[in-house]
Amino acid sequence: MTMERGRGGMLVPGAVAFAALLVLLGLGTWQLERKAWKEALTATLDRRLNDAPIALPPSYEWPGMTPANSEFTRVRLRVEFPKTSDALVYTSGSSIRDDVKGAGYFVFSPARLANGQQVVVNRGFVPGRSYPEVAGPQDIVGAVRWREAPSWFVSDHDPAGDIWMVRDPSAMAQVKGWGPVAPFYIEQEVPVPPGGLPHPARLSVHLRNDHLQYAVTWYGLAAVLVVMFAIWAMRRRHEEAVGKFDNP
Repeated sequence: MTMERGRGGMLVPGAVAFAALLVLLGLGTWQLERKAWKEALTATLDRRLNDAPIALPPSYEWPGMTPANSEFTRVRLRVEFPKTSDALVYTSGSSIRDDVKGAGYFVFSPARLANGQQVVVNRGFVPGRSYPEVAGPQDIVGAVRWREAPSWFVSDHDPAGDIWMVRDPSAMAQVKGWGPVAPFYIEQEVPVPPGGLPHPARLSVHLRNDHLQYAVTWYGLAAVLVVMFAIWAMRRRHEEAVGKFDNP
């Protein structure tokens, strides 16, 4: 009876420990998979940002462009900026612009292409809300970017639609009355305008990759679980053996 009671008393804790072990090992493996995915993504984005710029695809190809196949692709295009109200995107610093370390704004403006289509261009960084207007056609080079997801806790923009917290060209166009625009926007690299403002710059991707240390943490917890359960099981058996001799 004592041995059967001992086996029964080990069954439930053993099942719980085994389930917890599977979860910890699964989390560790998932982090290793995320590490491989992040490294592949970083390599892809680095390659795109170092490739020579290509001509911006014609508008009939825009529906086939996605973040997966086009994000950070460098393009060249000839545009003209109409005199209209810009959208200023507030930033406290940038993880993809090495030159932006403090608070300020990115200037988003609609740009008209030769065929009449419009694409929104992030013309660059300004520390305040005053900067020169741009006039005449320009040949620019920049990187293709996609909209940011809105926040559940922060409004997309102020009531006037002048100051924004998210980069969403379609929403900007609707609020500001720019008319139809491309589903993406362009991060301008060059040229730098006279006087330097707004200041464009080349992008550089620095994706945080802590997945290896997360994997080590989960696998370490799995090892600790195995050791602690083994110690507990040995003590349990020892107590049962002592109890059997004390109570013949």
